[in-house]
Formats: sequence, C-alpha cells, structure tokens
Amino acid sequence: MRTEAEQAIRAMVNRETQAWDTQDADALVDLFHPDMVWPWPATAQAHDPMEWVMGMGRYDRARWRASWQALFDTHRLVHNIREIRRIEVTDEADGGFAVVDIDTLWQHTDGTLQHWQGRVCKVYTKVNETWKLISHIGVLTYP
Repeated sequence: MRTEAEQAIRAMVNRETQAWDTQDADALVDLFHPDMVWPWPATAQAHDPMEWVMGMGRYDRARWRASWQALFDTHRLVHNIREIRRIEVTDEADGGFAVVDIDTLWQHTDGTLQHWQGRVCKVYTKVNETWKLISHIGVLTYP
C-alpha cells in the first residue's frame, strides 16, 4: 500500500512538471486540493517562516488559473529541471510529501529572467481515491 502511495506521489510530481513544461494552466490547477493555501518564502534564503508571505490566498481555481496563465502568456520557459530527492508516505498511505530540487528559468517578454532554483517540499493528501497537493514549501536553498 505504501509503495502504491509513493508511486502516486511520484506521478503527481511528474504531472506538475509536465504542466509547467507545456504551460498548461488547467492541468496545473487540477493538482491542487480545494483547501490549499500557499505560503511562500520571500527569498530562497528565508528559512524562517517569519519572513514568508502569502501569495494568492486560499485556492480558488479561476483565480489561480488566471495567475498561472498570466505567467505563461508573458514568459518563455527556458528550462525546467526537477529531481525528486525523497518521497515519504504515512503508515496509513493516505498522505505524504515529496522533496524536489528544482531549477526553473523563465524569461519575460521584456528579457528579464525569473529563476526558481532550490528545494521544495510538496505535501499530498489522498481524498477518496484521488491524490491532491495540499501544501507546498519553498523554493529554498540549503547548504
């Protein structure tokens, strides 16, 4: 059972990577749990949650989709390299997390670069037979 949960979480990470690679806002928002709230470190060095910010508020499919679509409409994906470093699953196989190192580089239409590079922790929960991303920490750099 735990192996199946681990495979499901790996598949979720891969689905998200594919959504970024193809700039598919619908596929991206399909991954999120309706109760997700996404705190974000102000910088990749902001390990202390006292420095974190709230970006888009509680998950709202239309609002989050529009936000990601705006990114896709104004940026070109230069590269998106993601490596799963660890997957941990609950004993009950109903939740877990993935530690993923990412290196995602966007170029704005004005030439400005936006670089997401570091480590993230993606937390998943099983709802009935479906897995959803319910929390996301990072991007942070570690020594």
